[in-house]
Amino acid sequence: LVVGNPANTNCLIAQRNAPGIPPERFTAMTRLDHNRAIAQLAGRVGAGVADIGRMTIWGNHSATQYPDIFNCRIGDRPASEVVDDQDWLERDFIPTVQQRGAAIIEARGASSAASAANAAIDHVRDWAAGTAAGEWVSVALPSDGGYGVAEGLISSFPCTSDGTSWQIVDGLEHNAFSRRRIDASVAELAAERDTVTELGLIG
Repeated sequence: LVVGNPANTNCLIAQRNAPGIPPERFTAMTRLDHNRAIAQLAGRVGAGVADIGRMTIWGNHSATQYPDIFNCRIGDRPASEVVDDQDWLERDFIPTVQQRGAAIIEARGASSAASAANAAIDHVRDWAAGTAAGEWVSVALPSDGGYGVAEGLISSFPCTSDGTSWQIVDGLEHNAFSRRRIDASVAELAAERDTVTELGLIG
């Protein structure tokens, strides 16, 4: 589990330089972003964080990440149906999740180390113990080529775990708004990959 930023690309560098270790053993943490998105959404609708399910962070652990409420649920209802406020989604929810880390550093003069540590615990617990039935969490790991993400790129996806390995959730649909956001974050990841390739950090 790689946490140090730029986490996705640091994970890619580590994975490419350890050919004796299966690629699927390498992950980068987007669980902190995932947890922040759940808290933000729960606060908006007056629900408990335990009522929010199937949240997904797509793409990079950066200011381009895309927190997706269109495949998320609040209780037994689609989150987008409960919220039903595109303006809040674009002007408040997404930017707040994307920029939360920077805002904390600016306010405190230090990163949210405790929250990151808790997210790392959540990530490893679900990896080792398995995710709850019918639920998924956000994990950055090598792409299998699905969802328009180049194979091998370390991107965040919705994932389940059986207690031994992560599996990317297949078959989710995206509207045009979501597709644009995901593509922008993936393009940033591809640019980072190209940069570290030029620097000779990966082959």
